[in-house]
Amino acid sequence: MRDLQQIIDEGKRIVFFGGAGVSTESGIPDFRSEDGLYRQKYDYPPEVILRRTFFDLHPVEFYRFYRDKMLALDAQPNAAHKKLYELEKRGKLAGIVTQNIDGLHQKAGNKLIFELHGSVHRNYCMDCGKFYDAKFILESEGIPRCECKGVVKPDVVLYEEGLDAPTTRGAMRVISQADVLIIAGTSLQVYPAAGYVDLFHGCDLVLINRDATPMDGKATLVIHDSVGKVLSGIKVE
Repeated sequence: MRDLQQIIDEGKRIVFFGGAGVSTESGIPDFRSEDGLYRQKYDYPPEVILRRTFFDLHPVEFYRFYRDKMLALDAQPNAAHKKLYELEKRGKLAGIVTQNIDGLHQKAGNKLIFELHGSVHRNYCMDCGKFYDAKFILESEGIPRCECKGVVKPDVVLYEEGLDAPTTRGAMRVISQADVLIIAGTSLQVYPAAGYVDLFHGCDLVLINRDATPMDGKATLVIHDSVGKVLSGIKVE
């Protein structure tokens, strides 16, 4: 913790790269841990349900799972989200690159966010483009329909879909310009997002994760613990 505090104190352009482990302390399950979504039993495996092909062929089953497991609208920011907001307020944080779709960074107050995999809070009619919020999806039944009768799809990147180009360019830019990169709560197994960390050429690479990752050997500092617990111990001057 002493080393982490020194790295943050000396950092001028800190970028935070986070995954599902950042939100587990807010009660949102991750995917690959022992209790994660991929270990749970459904009529279809979650990694199949979250494919674009499945969405197109079995939309009713997709939305049943999506409403049940992906819409945690009552979740609140935890200690990690709040500390990142402090860092941004003090001008220390140059950006947040997140694989999460829960919107908790925004709820905590952060503005400099690149949501690689989209957000549950943005939903659009596939025909006319009209916007709908997450509550509309949650309260709908079967396939959510627009006033024009088109299907309303979450602005969430499914498997087999490409990432949003402006978002990825922004994420790549801030990572490449950072002098400190903090990677937290991610197994670094989901590509292409995980590959963006290779763009970092700054001074200090920090890894905070419960389990080991493929990048541990390249890091300045590795802490195997919960993200909220670690970041809550940091003082922001």
